Amino acid sequence: MYKHLFGPVPSRRLGMSLGVDLVPPKVCSYNCVYCECSKTTTPTAQRDEYVPVDEVLAELGRFLEENPAPDYITLSGSGEPTLNSRIGEVIRFIKSQSRDIPVAVLTNGSLLSDPKVRRELLPADLVLPSLDAATEATFRRMDRPVRAVRLNDCIQGLVDFRREFSGRIWVEVMLLAGYNDNPEDLARLREALVRIAPDRIQLNTLDRPGVLADLQAVSPETLERIREDWGLDHVEIIAAVARRQGPAYRRDTEAAILDTIARRPCTVEDLQGILGLHANEVNKYLGALESDGRVEPVRLARGVFYRLRRSEEVEPSGSGG
Repeated sequence: MYKHLFGPVPSRRLGMSLGVDLVPPKVCSYNCVYCECSKTTTPTAQRDEYVPVDEVLAELGRFLEENPAPDYITLSGSGEPTLNSRIGEVIRFIKSQSRDIPVAVLTNGSLLSDPKVRRELLPADLVLPSLDAATEATFRRMDRPVRAVRLNDCIQGLVDFRREFSGRIWVEVMLLAGYNDNPEDLARLREALVRIAPDRIQLNTLDRPGVLADLQAVSPETLERIREDWGLDHVEIIAAVARRQGPAYRRDTEAAILDTIARRPCTVEDLQGILGLHANEVNKYLGALESDGRVEPVRLARGVFYRLRRSEEVEPSGSGG
């Protein structure tokens, strides 16, 4: 049992990925309206050692000794990983222990304006920052950053990082209807992406309930139109339902989730506590089960709950209450 590692979990972008969580839930510099990991409870841009990195390194060493190599080791988790002031040590440790396993960093990019943060990420193989807006008003409305984070600094940080980083950069753009799908926002996003010059631009949209109710995804046709209108190289649409990848999805984990919500609807947080899984793992499995038509989300007073679809028949094991 690991405290700071989760998975490996199937990722539509990274294959089988071992997650490394470097901040507690939910420490982040953003409070994105679409986040499926719940709202930010500790909004901050202040770096610190939020979890004991010596414990993280010990767990990584044990995992690498005892398990087959995953496709990636990914620094992501419950919040913004670059907030951890020792992230550079974690990356260097992984590279020293197993150079064959690529290291990916999932980040909102808010701290890349700091040269020290950029230097710490240089040994990574792949960095996946997000950029949802290129106008300050939309940035504040959609990503809801802490006051200290300014959009222009974020974009310039990405430009500078591209110049310094020899690895790959894949920028994800989350598109929401009524937020950043208007002509001005799209034109400004294109300008910013041209400046950044990432290796890939990945268009995404909402496929799970976010922090706010009544958010709407953009249509597949709109995503394709944006891709064509931008006319840039290496733009791909990653918005899609979760697809199964053979043995990547464990049947015992799925059965445990279905068995639990057969008794009563549960939130992601409920399933975490009951099953001892990380939020990212729970979300991966719920995404696959939802795409199969076996579970459905419903927003209630306490948050988003998952329940069996009416056509799904699951007999709970035991008597439960």
